[in-house]
Amino acid sequence: MSAVREQLPEGRYGRSADEAADRKLKITGAVLGVLFLALMGWFAWYYVVDSKISAEMIKFDVVSATEVQVHLEIRKDEGVKGVCTLRSRSEDGAEVARKDVRVDDPAGRVDQVYSLRTTARATSAELMGCTAR
Repeated sequence: MSAVREQLPEGRYGRSADEAADRKLKITGAVLGVLFLALMGWFAWYYVVDSKISAEMIKFDVVSATEVQVHLEIRKDEGVKGVCTLRSRSEDGAEVARKDVRVDDPAGRVDQVYSLRTTARATSAELMGCTAR
């Protein structure tokens, strides 16, 4: 009896279809991986380096049923002007105030208290974000 071969002789007929597909898949994966890393690097650069203004809410005080005071610390490049958006919510989560405050001070660090007029009693205040103008 003779032995029966189930595979083709090694190297005799070129690459199999599976090997070619595997190679194409590896190349496609590598290209997509490099593009993804480049995109993440661009987003990081834009967020960290290109950001000309940022702020942090230090505290807020509910002064009355119609007013909230928000203390902001704003860091920016000197001479840059910007706008920060503040929002206040009531106990049930409804928005009771929203205000865009202008940051025109030329200093690199601005520490200021802003007042928001509310339509109902507020229980919280938040900084939505800041953008340079």
